[in-house]
Amino acid sequence: MSEIMSSPDRPAAAPPRRPLFETADWDFDTMQRVFDEIERIALDELKLDVYPNQIEIISAEQMLDAYCSIGMPLMYGHWSFGKKFVHHEKLYRYGYQALAYEIVINSNPCISYYMEENTMAMQTLVLAHAAFGHNHFYKNNYLFKQWTDPDGVLDYLDFAKKYVAECEERHGAAAVEETIDAAHALMNQSVFRYKRRSRMKMSEVERRERERRAHEERAFSDLWRTVPHPPGKPAPPMTEKEAAERKRKLNLPEENILYFIEKHSPTLREWQRELLRIVRNISQYFYPQRQTKLMNEGCATFVHYHIVNRLYDKGLIPEGALLEILHSHSDVTFQPGYDDARYSGVNPYALGFAMMQDIERVCVAPTAEDREWLPEIAGNGDWLSTLKDVWANYRDESFVRQFLSPHLMRKFKFFALEDKADEPQYRVEAIHNEDGYRALRGAVAESYDLSEIMPDIQVVDVDLLGDRCLILRHNMRHGVRLGGKSRDKVLAHVRKLWGYGVRMQEFDVERGTIRDEVGVS
Repeated sequence: MSEIMSSPDRPAAAPPRRPLFETADWDFDTMQRVFDEIERIALDELKLDVYPNQIEIISAEQMLDAYCSIGMPLMYGHWSFGKKFVHHEKLYRYGYQALAYEIVINSNPCISYYMEENTMAMQTLVLAHAAFGHNHFYKNNYLFKQWTDPDGVLDYLDFAKKYVAECEERHGAAAVEETIDAAHALMNQSVFRYKRRSRMKMSEVERRERERRAHEERAFSDLWRTVPHPPGKPAPPMTEKEAAERKRKLNLPEENILYFIEKHSPTLREWQRELLRIVRNISQYFYPQRQTKLMNEGCATFVHYHIVNRLYDKGLIPEGALLEILHSHSDVTFQPGYDDARYSGVNPYALGFAMMQDIERVCVAPTAEDREWLPEIAGNGDWLSTLKDVWANYRDESFVRQFLSPHLMRKFKFFALEDKADEPQYRVEAIHNEDGYRALRGAVAESYDLSEIMPDIQVVDVDLLGDRCLILRHNMRHGVRLGGKSRDKVLAHVRKLWGYGVRMQEFDVERGTIRDEVGVS
């Protein structure tokens, strides 16, 4: 593994008189020259604000390893990462799957990995895409500012890796594996989505963990002072005051299931609680990325497209390299039609890049339709400041709801279908007219709203005076229920962590009634 570091105080250099490279082969001197010119365009022309860059050149096997450990340079050991590695390696070796050209990490410095098999033209593309496009988005978008700690994430991952290894030595690999398996099953339901929590100061975690462990060895949970009643004997009736006090102590309902179990499980040991804390902190760290996939890739693709074309205009890359880059760019931003065998949904690269270009067009040369639909930006003439404001202050759902234009809806041939389980046919709900455009924009925006596409499961109660059963509630939307097999498997993992029975209520939000209830005792 080799690296190139960017200098925050780069000296001004005279523009080269010939292309920076002319062959497909690359070396570190060439990479440095190309990086310097890309940096000059990114900072001086696009006025991007980025973390210092750390560029790592890695092999295909190292890229596969990064794939399977969620793209981080440090990660605790777990069997699922090895399973993914074997799966992806076989697909890659047999030619069924290509590897990513790059992986970029939201850290300070911003670390990005590049394949050593890339040609110099592709290295140019991914340097612009990752080291400056993604880097700027990570540093400036409000969600990443609110939820992540790029200065401390590598220290935290180092702590997590060492802590898991220490637990395996002390308590056995099987016990640690069982706890992490259960925690992984609950990762998607273990983030704070609606209320602001203070940002994790990850560099302080190891010290806090030692202090927490010492404190909790001296403390006990007042919630569990009651003794479960034997079967067949009802618990004494609870007064309204007692019920209110219980709710206050448990802070119910709670959307972050791992957080609730970590704080209130009557059976977990302290090292297990710390493992749950590690898993949910990592899940929380990646939560902004799940809300900004479209914008993040659209920003990076727009940046690399602009920079590469500027390099060509200045005579810094040869025509053959530009054609290779544009060929790859076209492949990445290709959107198959709904009736194409390759269709798997809306390509975030395609729609994100198209929306960034469309914003530039509306700012510079708006039509009458643009002035009606996007009056805030139409004809302002400052596309760069507009895009930088968008990148900083929106997430995918709000970005689409605000900036998806009728022009793009026609270009992508969007239309809306309604599919009801009790009807034998689809129904076309929205087409290309004024009402249809508004409905389409809302439907596309909703498809990026995690509160709509992720199951809403909350801890709503615990029988503290009875059998200590944990009660979860799934708030069903549009009659969509959880899959039975996967639901039961996840409930079994909850049961392992909680230590007592678990019940899940299927609550129909529209009707205000409980449709079903299942449990694991």
